[in-house]
Amino acid sequence: MSKEYAVIVVGGGHAGCEAALAAARLDCKTLLITMNLDTIAQMSCNPAIGGPQAKSHLVRELDALGGEMARVIDQSYLNIRMLNLSRGPAVHALRAQADKVKYRAVMTKTLESEPNLSVRQGLVTKILVDDGVIYGVQLNTGTKITGEAVILATGTFLRGQIVIGQVRYSGGRQGEPSADELSQSLIDAGLKLRRFQTATPPRVHADSVDYGKLTCQPGSEKPLRFSFDTPLIVREQSPCWYTRTTSETIQVIRDNIHLSPIQTGAIQTKGPRYCPSIDRKVLRFPDKIDHQIFLEPEGEYTKELYCLGLTTSMPEEVQLQILRTIPGLEQVEIMRTGYAVEYDYILPEQVYPSLESKLVKGLFTAGQINGTSGYEEAAAQGLIAGINAAHKVKGRPSLILSRSQAYIGVLIDDLVTKGTEEPYRMMTSRAEYRLILRQDNADLRLREIGYKVGLIDDQRCKRVAAKKLAIQETLQWLEEVQVSPTAEVRDYLIRLGSGDLKKSVTLHEILQRPQIQFKNLGFFAPLPKLDPEVVEQIEIECKFKAYIERQLMQIEQFNKLEDIAIPETIDYDQIHGLRTEAKERLTSIKPTSLGQASRISGVSPADINVLLVVLKGDREHVSA
Repeated sequence: MSKEYAVIVVGGGHAGCEAALAAARLDCKTLLITMNLDTIAQMSCNPAIGGPQAKSHLVRELDALGGEMARVIDQSYLNIRMLNLSRGPAVHALRAQADKVKYRAVMTKTLESEPNLSVRQGLVTKILVDDGVIYGVQLNTGTKITGEAVILATGTFLRGQIVIGQVRYSGGRQGEPSADELSQSLIDAGLKLRRFQTATPPRVHADSVDYGKLTCQPGSEKPLRFSFDTPLIVREQSPCWYTRTTSETIQVIRDNIHLSPIQTGAIQTKGPRYCPSIDRKVLRFPDKIDHQIFLEPEGEYTKELYCLGLTTSMPEEVQLQILRTIPGLEQVEIMRTGYAVEYDYILPEQVYPSLESKLVKGLFTAGQINGTSGYEEAAAQGLIAGINAAHKVKGRPSLILSRSQAYIGVLIDDLVTKGTEEPYRMMTSRAEYRLILRQDNADLRLREIGYKVGLIDDQRCKRVAAKKLAIQETLQWLEEVQVSPTAEVRDYLIRLGSGDLKKSVTLHEILQRPQIQFKNLGFFAPLPKLDPEVVEQIEIECKFKAYIERQLMQIEQFNKLEDIAIPETIDYDQIHGLRTEAKERLTSIKPTSLGQASRISGVSPADINVLLVVLKGDREHVSA
């Protein structure tokens, strides 16, 4: 029976948008179903993209592969800055404060303008499965829509419950209903679900703030961009502001901590570890008084300010008391109350690295339904799910990014191999090869892959090829040009604070000195005219050469295990020498490579050695 659509995407959040666009752009007739057409790409929490903890790395990788988030934020940001510049390039992080209304509008227009993509409002209550294979979805109206592949990107809507103090009611987001019946449909299909929670701070009226008591945080004077294809231009920006809590703030929280849902038991599920509520901060760090609070605009045509650092689901009257103890907020008025939301997610170990379900063929999941937290993490999964759903429909192999290729690879591998006991957030510390996986070189690492997949056109691919060539030719030139220790040279280096020169060296060696920038090399020889992004790569390659070479060697060793595939038909129970726990974990996770198997909790190095022998063809370790 022919299906109405090749790919059906359920959910219009950041994961759903990327999934639908990817599938449609890969020549699949695609349908995006969302509960409310007016909240596509809604920024439910902070209207910001990127920032520390590798979020900007994910967005840059999305752009390199052909995703949309970077291009949309470049058109809609209010404030953009580069963070962590006092540290090494591996952790430099771009962050942009978005106009949430404009971001939503740009993404919605992009979706509605995509030729192969239909966008429809509706509430999905059931997945349609026959003999372990999905064939569509059913709406609450009873309408059935058939498709060859389905991607669930449901965010916090699966049996969502809003919590404010002791008040609890159904909702996937403040002011929006939850999707209750779909959870039962997933359970009926054999999937295991658990619950997480996330929370958001109050929003306050900008005109009720005393800015004279705040510290201004302007945008970057230097043009910045997320997408490698966005022109670098200077734009007018809106400032952000910050202040700090006081001893009076802490006392108000302590006096009312018995009303906090995390103390009363109204909330028992786990929330994001790296984005704790203000009441949890006070409990966890009892001696700390001055927690930073950032006030960030939500849009050009709204007076709402987002109170970053003040997440809470305490009663509304307590929230107002807390706010009015903070310098600059003494007369503040709340426009939206902070709240928590509890929701269902599936155990991500039930998903392959392609993000296809192990239990239901043709069913893919992306975003918070997989246990993650954050727009960027969701969008990254959405892109991969969209690509792989399209590939499945077309009979092409799945796109699997390894941990050595991309943060997206680290994110998905962590989820499907290790699972998560709390909402997962991407961080640079999770990547073994973070000096290689920088945000600045995402195009050099991944654009060719995006081209081969079909999401990057010839023009964009040629641009990155020209960039690579310019980098290679300049690095070779730096190795060839010699600098002699003349009096003029030695004096120049000393004036730059770089120390003396005792013998002839190459320009490459000169540039390795911390005090020397590429532009300084013009003293020794005429410099080629290069794009600033090319210069950035050259400086990093020179200054971190030894560290980069060491990581490349580590990646080579890592890939030896990753390249040893494990057949789907393997029966771990029949392998002598594997411990019982290892058999159970391997059977549950179904790793696709020996490398992935080595990262599974409960699988020891001895178990891996047994598997290695078996996979190399020593059948003595497999019972008849």
